[in-house]
Amino acid sequence: MIVVVDVSVIVAELLRHRGRELFAHPNLRAVVAEDQWDEAEHEITKRLATIVGQGRLAVDQAKALHDAIHALVEDRVIEIIPRPVYEHMEPIARRRVPRDPDDWPPVALALDVSILTSDHDFLGCGCPSWTVDTLRTELDQH
Repeated sequence: MIVVVDVSVIVAELLRHRGRELFAHPNLRAVVAEDQWDEAEHEITKRLATIVGQGRLAVDQAKALHDAIHALVEDRVIEIIPRPVYEHMEPIARRRVPRDPDDWPPVALALDVSILTSDHDFLGCGCPSWTVDTLRTELDQH
């Protein structure tokens, strides 16, 4: 199963062990738009710094987690799709997410597949969508 992963899910789930396991599921091909991955990387780095600052994680643990997240990309568990692959779909995708047109990259990629998201702005965009819990349950059935 191919799912386009929204940035909100990437950030939330990659910081959790269970989320990294979900993305590594053998029946799942997780893809993310290059634009969204850049945003996710920035947010992950920021959140890790906050967690370290709160004393909930040591610096070396945060680095190990950051490295584990990047290993998922290097091992193509999460595949980053270059912008030239989907940018020609931008006008259609922007039209389909009028509440937040900046969310167009996942829609452009998901016109033939589905989106993994917790963002309600994707409802009604014409693409099937999954929540993390529903996708996890579905994958556990296979």
